[in-house]
Amino acid sequence: MENEYLLLTPGPLTTSATVKKAMNRDYCTWDDDYKKITQSIRSSLLKIAQVDPEKYTAVPIQGSGTYGVESVISSIIPTNGTLLIAMNGAYGERIGQMADVYGIDHVDLKVDEQQPVTKELVEAEIKAHPEITHFAMIHCETTTGILNPIEDIIPWVKAQGIVTIVDAMSSFGGIPIDVQGLEIDFLISSTNKCIQGVPGFAFVIANKMILNGTRGYARTLSLDLFAQYDEMEKDNGKWRFTSPTHVVHAFAQALTELEVEGGVENRYQRYQDNQRQLSAGMDKLGFKQLIADQWQSPIITSFRYPTEDFNFAEFYQALKAAGFVIYPGKISVVPTFRIGNIGEVYSQDITDLLDAIAKISATTV
Repeated sequence: MENEYLLLTPGPLTTSATVKKAMNRDYCTWDDDYKKITQSIRSSLLKIAQVDPEKYTAVPIQGSGTYGVESVISSIIPTNGTLLIAMNGAYGERIGQMADVYGIDHVDLKVDEQQPVTKELVEAEIKAHPEITHFAMIHCETTTGILNPIEDIIPWVKAQGIVTIVDAMSSFGGIPIDVQGLEIDFLISSTNKCIQGVPGFAFVIANKMILNGTRGYARTLSLDLFAQYDEMEKDNGKWRFTSPTHVVHAFAQALTELEVEGGVENRYQRYQDNQRQLSAGMDKLGFKQLIADQWQSPIITSFRYPTEDFNFAEFYQALKAAGFVIYPGKISVVPTFRIGNIGEVYSQDITDLLDAIAKISATTV
């Protein structure tokens, strides 16, 4: 049997034994009890999003987080619409790829990967392109671990009459987000991130009034966001196509465990404590954080290679053998690797990781 290890990644991540246990039986997709679980999940997500259920809805979409983002991009923009995409990493760029696939007119605001998207940059782009109807940005860009200031940007964009889209894949459930207060029209996340479930479906927190106006816009069948919402409303939580039943039950358990932990605020504090302990400890070992503290998220941290001849592949394998799995870097201009600290990860885990890195560094770095 393969040795178990702690996943120090931004998802999939290490889950609790009870979340895993929730998947240890088979379920029927048409059963009323199962549909009730789907409805309870949708209700819980709205509470986490801090929205009025009369104004917002939660729509699960089968597949990874990218499926959820693609569902929104392909479903809510009319043929005469123009999408502004803020890009300071791979996930903003991926939205641009989606727009290209569907022939959606888009304007790309490209920002250095080591810098945040700012309100000033977004303002300038919108003023230069009055045809813009929709705006999309990433909250936590896991390419580097940077946290973009949606609280500064989104309300101003919405005030211009533009539909707002936030990819909160790696932040929702782990960082407090007042979706309604910020006037986010569509927020996307997934099961295997800060709510600490397993991979299998994404979900969209959607402004009902705007979503109801998108009937017929979808450019796909299975990713049609309005159709999925419409089916769930008409048939009390029934998914249009086969849903990941085991993942749904695991996610329901994960939501319960989030509540037991004390909600998003308490989880946010744990993640922040983990990240600060990690970054301080790594600094003492000679590994410098890439992103300035002001913009560093509590989700995942990029570290510069300590020397020019640092061998990440050897470092990775040594850490894996010690019981920890991390991420390689994702930017080309600076050699980095990344360590996540979300999931079932606590202070002692970070201490153990730092001890392992100290031992490995003494022989390999």
